[in-house]
Amino acid sequence: MISEEKIYGLIGFPLIHSFSQNYFNQKFEAEGINARYLNFELPDIGDFMEVVSEYPTLAGLNVTIPYKEQVIPYLNELDEDAAKIGAVNVIKIISNKGSLKFKGYNSDIIGFTDSISPLLNDRRKKALVLGTGGASKAVVRGLENLGITATLVSRSVREGAITYEELTPEVMAENLIIVNTTPLGMYPHVEECPDIPYDCLTKEHLCYDLLYNPDVTMFMRKAEEYGAETKNGLEMLLLQAFAAWNIWNE
Repeated sequence: MISEEKIYGLIGFPLIHSFSQNYFNQKFEAEGINARYLNFELPDIGDFMEVVSEYPTLAGLNVTIPYKEQVIPYLNELDEDAAKIGAVNVIKIISNKGSLKFKGYNSDIIGFTDSISPLLNDRRKKALVLGTGGASKAVVRGLENLGITATLVSRSVREGAITYEELTPEVMAENLIIVNTTPLGMYPHVEECPDIPYDCLTKEHLCYDLLYNPDVTMFMRKAEEYGAETKNGLEMLLLQAFAAWNIWNE
């Protein structure tokens, strides 16, 4: 008996380019998996259930901007990490006797922690997380899971964060991990970077950029000038896609 073709996909708006679609369709072809990965560009989160009804063999979804938080009311359950940060980027669709159950996860946390773990040491116990958007929540939760104290850095004064003006030499010396979760430096604006005191960086510091296009961002380049260890977000992207597949199939 030939198995039904399973459908996986990505919901977001707009979906100009999708790493996930290429990654998963190549995987399905290479491994002989009877499945397809589609992009669902939804102008409104209210269209979510239309996708579900249109594709009865839908087995899992990735979620991107701007729906990581907006999709939550449509879900039956959240895993612990997704519930803690209030953002979902993976949905597992469980079919049971004709009824569907939707469970939300956040594979960004898994991808980030698996990627940064090998670079940690006894001295790297405190982190500055640049930016306060959705990605920063996943990074902070991931760092907490690894036993690292994280402080958010914001352009404006806000509760639970410090501003860029407050990044004194003392603060920089105390926080040996710096993670950029802002879009500053992403192609085509490759000359931009977060406004931190780069001259306070040392070879003890780890500067991790969630961006991966370009390979070496201005943030990484300036950090390297002062001897800091650097890493971009490409491995995190691959690891979170791998984690999504494991979630759908566990």
